[in-house]
Amino acid sequence: MTALLDVGCRVPDLAVDVGDVCAAVDADPRLLWTFRRFYGLESVRRAPDEDLRGLMTAAVRSLTALRGNEHRIRYVVLARTVTTVTRAGQTPLEDVCAALGLPNAVAFTLTQHACATGLLAVDLAGQLLAGDGDPDALALVLTGEKVFNPILEIIPESTVMGESSAACLVALGGDRDRLLGYATRTLGRYAEQFPPHALDPRFLKDHNEVLAGVVRDAAHAAGVTVDDLTLILPHNVNRLSWSWTCRLLGIPLDRVYLDNVAVTGHCFTADPFINYVHARAAGRLRPGDLYLMASVGLGATFSAAVWRH
Repeated sequence: MTALLDVGCRVPDLAVDVGDVCAAVDADPRLLWTFRRFYGLESVRRAPDEDLRGLMTAAVRSLTALRGNEHRIRYVVLARTVTTVTRAGQTPLEDVCAALGLPNAVAFTLTQHACATGLLAVDLAGQLLAGDGDPDALALVLTGEKVFNPILEIIPESTVMGESSAACLVALGGDRDRLLGYATRTLGRYAEQFPPHALDPRFLKDHNEVLAGVVRDAAHAAGVTVDDLTLILPHNVNRLSWSWTCRLLGIPLDRVYLDNVAVTGHCFTADPFINYVHARAAGRLRPGDLYLMASVGLGATFSAAVWRH
């Protein structure tokens, strides 16, 4: 059974006000008002002096369970939102593997699910380990990207992007954080929905209903119900979206960990894993608790996974 042996993250110290982000891209003032008043967005974290390799390496170095187990890493998966994130000829993933001393790792990039690719990567890592035949083998999943282009600063009608990153150490089994159910659904009719274009009004209408449906599907795959979930670890698009989704699910909003929405913004594929690290540190997860990670990627892919802590 796929399990998270450890999860770590890198959240930069620099906080950038959403007003400054909107000003940098000459956004409509009404959008900034919406971000602050309705979406609960205040600032994002940025790392102007740190490249993608630095962000990923810092996240991996926070994994205490990796120390001394580098030789057990069989796969390193970089889960990307954006297909191209560096200049031609640069090899950030290979550089990270070399810097961390991972001599036996097969490294590759996974994409096409946009911001939901992180959950896909963890599920795939578990499948690869299961097929590998070595019960001691581990996989490393890397998430989070740089805002390297002005078109990535904001998602219209949705959120502001941050630069935090996360890393997951995946094993075939363990005493906690076992994957019980995974569900995903892609609505291909929204395949061209990427910034800087405004989102299709139909997508905004479908978003919450489809997300709620995928959450239910993941719970069903795990053999539980939504009511059994202690906590939902979301993608940090905005507070209002999750408020609507919770109404459809029939659960209180305080069951969704929204503490990071106002301070980190939406960090590409990394949000649920960063939220896991912070929720665990805050005592929101106890041994045996059922929790769910959820992400939505433009394009549009909806994914959710149920775990037992």
